[in-house]
Amino acid sequence: MDWKTLQGVLSGVNRYSTGFGRIWLSVVFIFRVLVYVVAAEKVWGDDQKDFDCNTKQPGCTNVCYDHYFPISHIRLWALQLIFISTPSLLVIMHVAYRKDKEKKYHRKHPENNTKLYSDPGKKHGGLWWTYVISLVAKTIIEVAFLYILHRIYDSFDMPRLVKCTASPCPNTVDCYIARPTEKRVFTYFMVGASSLCVVLSVSEIIYLIAKRCFRFCMLRCGKRKSNLSMSANGHKLIHMNYLPSARPQDYIRASAPNLSSM
Repeated sequence: MDWKTLQGVLSGVNRYSTGFGRIWLSVVFIFRVLVYVVAAEKVWGDDQKDFDCNTKQPGCTNVCYDHYFPISHIRLWALQLIFISTPSLLVIMHVAYRKDKEKKYHRKHPENNTKLYSDPGKKHGGLWWTYVISLVAKTIIEVAFLYILHRIYDSFDMPRLVKCTASPCPNTVDCYIARPTEKRVFTYFMVGASSLCVVLSVSEIIYLIAKRCFRFCMLRCGKRKSNLSMSANGHKLIHMNYLPSARPQDYIRASAPNLSSM
């Protein structure tokens, strides 16, 4: 697997991410990709070869291994990393579309210096929705893979001994898994890193929605205040128009009662 391509894709999105997104990227590369490449691949490298059953029946060991390990942890984690990186392409493609649109507009109107977007990578309008949808997609994919791993491997456990009765095994066969404790530790570590990524993605979604709602409320309050000030100024002008043609001070002075004569 070409991890440099994956790094290039995710690093491109990092420029348009929030603080939560940058932390998420660091967790993916340091605690998942690096651990996967350096250690996990070697631990599961000879898994089927070291899966030993106490029988010489041809095909029994292979059938038992396929029954208890329908998909290898390594291949499942590789698929997971590829799938969680795919939604990030949506953001990169949307920014590229904005830049291309800007170039075409200036090519059509060379005399116009107006920019369609002040910053093509700024998260507003359609790009905001694209970014949020990519976060939701990543979260769903992470949770789906965690559920699959939980269902296949019985709560992420790695037993030392499994009993197999599948055909063509003649009877109940004892099969031994190589390095079960080491594999259990790596499994818990990768599950913990994946869960942390889910928490970060959900936190980023909440942050973006809360920020959007705050801006919307501030705009509404600003418009309401401006409308109130405009209506107050309008009432003042109407009141002044109803006064007689003489100066307002003379009119007020003439209409006031003479307290000295009372």
